[in-house]
Amino acid sequence: MSKFGELISTDVPVLLNFFTEWNEDSVSMHEILRDVAAALGDNAKVIKINVDKNQELSDALRIKGLPTLIIYKNAEMKWRQSGIQDSNALITLLNQFA
Repeated sequence: MSKFGELISTDVPVLLNFFTEWNEDSVSMHEILRDVAAALGDNAKVIKINVDKNQELSDALRIKGLPTLIIYKNAEMKWRQSGIQDSNALITLLNQFA
């Protein structure tokens, strides 16, 4: 979990996507997140976290619905939402925290 602390302790917003390969909504977010990452470049980080491989972290953050998206900046949670999100909405949100 110390690596998680390093991931979220940046001065650019970090969008975490908690997903599984067997969840259809999670898989459909992959392309949207690629678009978000490409649009924002170095102004934000987009990180995918497979809940099946990171059970301890998922439990600690009480991840229930998939996909779950969380934005952190300077180790502080700024936004959290479960379900499919639109790329333009995510870009707008991340720009607010940039």
